[in-house]
Amino acid sequence: MPNERLRSAIVEAGLTLMEFATKVQVDPKTVERWIASGRVPHRSSRWATASLLGADETYLWPEVADDPRTMSASMAEVVAVYPHRGAVSQELWPELLESATDQIGLLAYAGLFLSDTFPDLPATLAAKAAAGTRVRLLLGDPDSRAVALRGREEGIGDGLAARVRLSTTYLTAALGTPGVQLRHHATTLYNSIYRFDDQVLINTHVYGAPAVQSPVMHLRRVPGGRLFGHYLESFERVWETATPVAPDA
Repeated sequence: MPNERLRSAIVEAGLTLMEFATKVQVDPKTVERWIASGRVPHRSSRWATASLLGADETYLWPEVADDPRTMSASMAEVVAVYPHRGAVSQELWPELLESATDQIGLLAYAGLFLSDTFPDLPATLAAKAAAGTRVRLLLGDPDSRAVALRGREEGIGDGLAARVRLSTTYLTAALGTPGVQLRHHATTLYNSIYRFDDQVLINTHVYGAPAVQSPVMHLRRVPGGRLFGHYLESFERVWETATPVAPDA
C-alpha cells in the first residue's frame, strides 16, 4: 500500500524526491519504493526522515509503534513521573526555562502558577525570543465553553476564566518582542504541556481535580521514541486552531 503520509510530508516540506533523498542520504529510487510500496526503511533512515520533515516516526510508519526497539526507546524518554505538580522540583522549572534556546511552548488553560512563581516571566520570555528562541503560548479562551466546563468540573466556576484573563494580562507584556506569540484556544485539554527544547513536562488532567493535584511526566526526546512527538503533535494541532492575542489585549 502506498505511503501517502510520507508523500504528503515531503511535499509539505517543499522538497522534491531528489532533494529529500539527498538530505537523508539514500538513493531516490529507494525513496520511491518507500512511497510506492509502503516499504519501511531502516531505523537510521526513519530517524533522519522524521527529523528532516518534523514528523513523528510512528505517524509516517504506524507499523513501527509495536517494534520492541521503539517501545524501549519510548521508555527511555521518561525522565521522571511526579504524583502531583507540587512534587516537581522547584529548581526544575527555571532550569528548563533558562536552558531552552530553540523552542519554548506552553499549552494550558491558565498556567497562572508560572507567573506566580516567576514574576519576571514576561521579561525572561522576551529575552529568550530576542536571542532567537521561538516562544509560543497557548491559554484557554476565557469566554469558551471548554473553560467554563473545566471551571465547573474543578468546582471553581468562573474562577478559572478569571485566572485565564489574569495570566493573559501578565503574558501580553512579552508580546512586543518578535518571536513571542500568544493565542487563545477553546480546546478540551486532557493535559497541559510545557515544552523546553527537547524536554517537556506533561501535567495530566483528572476529572474534578485541579491540575496542581494531578501527576506530571517529565519526558526527554530520544531517537526512535514516540512519547515526546506524540504530545507535541497535540500541541501543534491546538496551535493551528487557536486565535492570536494582540499585544494590547
